[in-house]
Amino acid sequence: MKKCIKKFALLVTVLALVFAAAACSKKETAGNDGSIVVGITQDMDSLDPHVCVAAGTKEVLFNVFEGLVKADTKGNLVPAVAESFEISPDGKLYTFKLRKGVKFHNGAQVTAQDVKYSLERIAGITADKDSEVNVEKALSVIDEVVIKDDDTIELKLKESDTELLGFLTVAILPKDYKDQAKNPVGTGPFKFESYTPLESFVVVKNEDYWGEKAKLDKVTFKIASDIDALFLELSSGNVDIIPYLTESQASSLPKGYRLETGTMNLVQGLYFNCEKEPFNDPKVRQAINYCIDRQEILDIVAGGRGEITGSNVSPRFAKYFSEEAKNYYNKDIDKAKALLKEAGIDELEFTIKVPSNYVFHVDTAQVIEQQLKKAGIVAMIEQVDWAAWLDEVYKGGNYQATIIGLASDLAPSDTVARFDSNAGNNFVHYSNPEFDELFAKAKSTTDEDEKIKLYKEIQMLMAKDATAAFIQDPALLMAVNDKLTGIRFYPVQVLDMSGISFK
Repeated sequence: MKKCIKKFALLVTVLALVFAAAACSKKETAGNDGSIVVGITQDMDSLDPHVCVAAGTKEVLFNVFEGLVKADTKGNLVPAVAESFEISPDGKLYTFKLRKGVKFHNGAQVTAQDVKYSLERIAGITADKDSEVNVEKALSVIDEVVIKDDDTIELKLKESDTELLGFLTVAILPKDYKDQAKNPVGTGPFKFESYTPLESFVVVKNEDYWGEKAKLDKVTFKIASDIDALFLELSSGNVDIIPYLTESQASSLPKGYRLETGTMNLVQGLYFNCEKEPFNDPKVRQAINYCIDRQEILDIVAGGRGEITGSNVSPRFAKYFSEEAKNYYNKDIDKAKALLKEAGIDELEFTIKVPSNYVFHVDTAQVIEQQLKKAGIVAMIEQVDWAAWLDEVYKGGNYQATIIGLASDLAPSDTVARFDSNAGNNFVHYSNPEFDELFAKAKSTTDEDEKIKLYKEIQMLMAKDATAAFIQDPALLMAVNDKLTGIRFYPVQVLDMSGISFK
């Protein structure tokens, strides 16, 4: 009998060890004490923060790079690599005191020379310009970057610009480092460990970070083809966090996960190629706007979540947001048909190119397709992968219409800057001298009341001109492992991992 008991006890011990080993094995996939896995549906278009153009890349690189200033959760611009700053009353001189002891991830101290190099590179004002750099047009207002001493940088501007601070979140990079595209080096709370295209981007805690250190040791951004593929990973526990869920997914989370809700801090819209037929005619663009029921889109695609907008300014930008532009178009099929008749169009057919990795945009396209049918308009949906969308739509202009979300920095000018005739990122090819004139005045004025007035005038002009069919600032639905705490949402599009920890 004693032998049986001993054998039974031994068997129990062995089984316990087996189950413990299995549990540990699963933990290493996701949910390790110092490591988590975050699912994303967009591959990195570049690891160099001055080269990448995709908002999805920038929101991940937020963890690795910092600018002179950065946004906090309330939308305030707070010192980062800089310790403090001053702006002259005329908006022509910005002075920054650099924070002492800030190190790059390769161990080198950040110097005034590094800051000067970084700002001149991203502004496109270096002697030897890098053709791959995605120049930040807003920084072209900088006439000179002056090193006053080891700790002080001055930005002398060509003209008044009280909004420039919102663009100085651009990454500060080491001057003589030439391997950013393969082994990126910044100053953020996490540092780069590895990147496998179409598979993963991995960062680890920066132990030398100047501020509050990250609580996690490691974050793996797992890259998948679409949100549905990632959602399947939740049931097996292979992913800890997935942002940008669909409404149906948010309503059917597996046990062990909860829903966190924020905003996407961008504007989703049906964007037209304004230089291609039939959308080179404003009446056609207006007709499309009168066909669209934005509340119905929110109800079907997002369970009523999200905030309707009538321009590329999000309602989150409260003091600049135009309610008049928001309410300019209400569904009116008869008016849409009349406008098409005035444009000389009896039958309208066009193609909407949508990035297939964004199910939210694909779902929105399907709702719009049905809404347009009521006016006899045929919209054909063409799904393309993200790389193809960037090449064909964003860079190549080879499209009639597209559905996408456009993010912006914390400066009112950035919400509408891409619609300026001379903007390098004006992928909708909109051109209106009246817009350009109003925009120039809005950027240059130092009178805040006048600035607010001008930006609201710009939004009304864009509404009347039907620059796009603006829809909403969507809700950001995020699945989060119940073991995690410290999720933070921002009024800019970022995935901040630095405050997350295990309960």
